[in-house]
Amino acid sequence: MRHHKGLTSVSSKHPFTTFSKWTAYAAGHPGAFITAGLIIVAWLITGPMFGFSDTWQLVINTGTTIVTFLMVFLIQNTQNRDSQAVQIKLDELIRASDRAHNALLDLEELTEKELLMVKERYEKLARQARDDLRKGKTDMGSPEI
Repeated sequence: MRHHKGLTSVSSKHPFTTFSKWTAYAAGHPGAFITAGLIIVAWLITGPMFGFSDTWQLVINTGTTIVTFLMVFLIQNTQNRDSQAVQIKLDELIRASDRAHNALLDLEELTEKELLMVKERYEKLARQARDDLRKGKTDMGSPEI
């Protein structure tokens, strides 16, 4: 592990993380879309050869179901990791700002009721700021919430 200014980073990644990142990148590449389109075209072309049979239809249904099922988990893994990274970056910006409210750190851990209370306070603050702007005042203050 490397240490830098109090942060710890793992130099080697878990194999699933590496695989999911690569797969998410590859699946989002235009070549993946073209390949999938070509597979569909090839399947359509083979329809008359197989008499548009139930087995012919089952092949595409099974293939797309399996791919979709696996991609859901890979995409969710990638989104979870990206979301965590964004939250950490936002927490650091809040922490580093002298005028920010440190109570806003880690909001994603609050209950729905607690989140709603914080949201309502900020909506009230936003309404007041808009009213102040309409009156020609500045909205750059840092009133307590």
